[in-house]
Amino acid sequence: MSNAPLNNGRRRFLTATTAVVGGLGAAAVAVPFIKSWNPSAKAKAAGAPVEVDIGKIEEGALLRVEWRGKPVWIVRRTEQTLQELKKVENQLRDPASQEAQQPEYATNEFRSVKPEFFIAVGLCTHLGCSPTHLPDTFGEQVQGVKSGFFCPCHGSKFDMAGRVFQNVPAPLNLVVPPHKFLSDTKVIIGVDDSTGEA
Repeated sequence: MSNAPLNNGRRRFLTATTAVVGGLGAAAVAVPFIKSWNPSAKAKAAGAPVEVDIGKIEEGALLRVEWRGKPVWIVRRTEQTLQELKKVENQLRDPASQEAQQPEYATNEFRSVKPEFFIAVGLCTHLGCSPTHLPDTFGEQVQGVKSGFFCPCHGSKFDMAGRVFQNVPAPLNLVVPPHKFLSDTKVIIGVDDSTGEA
């Protein structure tokens, strides 16, 4: 047994110091670990809404943008294209858009908020290939109408409202993403409300 006097004050100081240093070390390890659970800036941006200027899209033209890593098409349909939509209804698998492939406000004959603009995810509902836009400049191209979308991978065809034709591999109409018109020249994709209009 040692004859050295006990220094309880010093012992308490060393114990407290060791506890504080250990706590700081644990915090230094925990902070980066917990931060790693948060999504990266890139991941946050990938799911963020996309604002698009549609004022310069010419009639019959298609503008491609990216939202959530997917291609989104914005087509400015001509008056003739809108009139042709009725012609093919008897050839379509889901002409009235009964399947929930679009927001409620786009469940109409045009599958859009504003008939002039069609907005859709540019992926075939068969295997996710990207169909080709066939504008109305080359005669009757898609099932007897002048314009539409054709997927060359397996032959699926869609009209200019993204409605799938019968007897093709694609089972559903093209997906219409949630969107909202901010003005006559601006639309935001990825934001939903009950009307789609500002």
